[in-house]
Amino acid sequence: MALSNEIVLRPRFKFEVTTHNEKLLKGFDETKTNQTEFIVSRIDDHVFIKFPKKDQHFWSPQLHLEINEEGKDKTIVHGLFGPNPTVWTMFMFFHFIVAALFLGFGIWAYTNISLGNTYAIQLFLMLFMILIWIVLYFAGRIGRSKGKPEMYKLHDFMKKTLRTYR
Repeated sequence: MALSNEIVLRPRFKFEVTTHNEKLLKGFDETKTNQTEFIVSRIDDHVFIKFPKKDQHFWSPQLHLEINEEGKDKTIVHGLFGPNPTVWTMFMFFHFIVAALFLGFGIWAYTNISLGNTYAIQLFLMLFMILIWIVLYFAGRIGRSKGKPEMYKLHDFMKKTLRTYR
């Protein structure tokens, strides 16, 4: 599995398997009880693979698989690596706050320009919001790199399970 250096914090992949999707989904159901290294949960065509609480850290990833039937004996597997949903929601909240403050300071600067007042503070605050956004982005990249070895473990587990129940 190659993780590129693109601007992607939640890597995705997609591939085709020549097996019926129910057979693969039942295979993941069986792995719930056959091993203890991962927590496997399934909801319809969605499979979530994550590490047990005792093995998790703040940046631990999880793997979300969507296993869709594409024909009689053809299945498409869509995968998405991502952080814990709580961590992802927190990051998105911070990004939203920074964007809202940037717009607010921009409106405040425009108002001061229109009134002929000084607007240096507002421009400084807008630049500061850009700096905070960059810091948030690199914090996410650092988190992804800390979780990369675990991403490989999740990916290997998925491949092993798919090979076993093909």
